[in-house]
Amino acid sequence: MHIFQPKHTKISANEAQEILKKFNISINQLPKIKRDDPALPEGCNPGDIIKIERKEKDKKIIFFRAVI
Repeated sequence: MHIFQPKHTKISANEAQEILKKFNISINQLPKIKRDDPALPEGCNPGDIIKIERKEKDKKIIFFRAVI
């Protein structure tokens, strides 16, 4: 992983359900990321949700992607 690459983390199924419920969306409505993306952690499969953390100045920005 490169030092400028945002942190990518696979979230658990329970966390995924909480996120989907919180935003009132389905997994199909999340932006997509391909399974062969080099930034993904090991063991990611289609249907998993990835949490991406980006630091900008003094705040942390978090967003989610669905693995396809």
